[in-house]
Amino acid sequence: MARPSVAAERREQIIEATMNTIAEHGIHGTTLDRIADAAGMSRGHVRHFVGNRDRLLHDTAVAVFADQSGEVGSILPTGIDGIEAALDYLFGPVFNAPDRENAVVLGLVELSRVTPEIAEVLTTAYTATRLQLAELVAAAHPHADEDACVTAAYGVLTCALGSVFLGDFDDDPSRMTRSRAAAEALLASL
Repeated sequence: MARPSVAAERREQIIEATMNTIAEHGIHGTTLDRIADAAGMSRGHVRHFVGNRDRLLHDTAVAVFADQSGEVGSILPTGIDGIEAALDYLFGPVFNAPDRENAVVLGLVELSRVTPEIAEVLTTAYTATRLQLAELVAAAHPHADEDACVTAAYGVLTCALGSVFLGDFDDDPSRMTRSRAAAEALLASL
């Protein structure tokens, strides 16, 4: 058995290689052999440090959606303290970038349809986000009905995620602006 510090380092290296492999080959093209090649180690070493492919993909999903404490939480970064800040993030260039992280998330979404453990991680993350958004909406609209705030949170999150997923193939420069305008119109109706 490897020393704990080496094991943790190798595990992190393998999870990074897994994310790169998902982004390059898609979720179904992400094999232990490809991950091992990307990590620069043998398949046996990968299995030693992280277990089988299912365990590795679960651990990768947790790593993608973990907050600073290591627990799966909201996709909003720490420090978001108002609905405007949440909108700035959700409809901003970082969240909407067609990058490795979004490719990994799309792969995990695809996998969640047939893997309950992955679905649970995604459900936990997006539920935490929706609940955080509902709290931010309620704070911004204190006279609004609680159910209306929850509905608005769903709408904001749906607009944001739709904008991200469309970004993989829709290069319309007004996409993010229009998506945010739809979310703001929903909030203004409260």
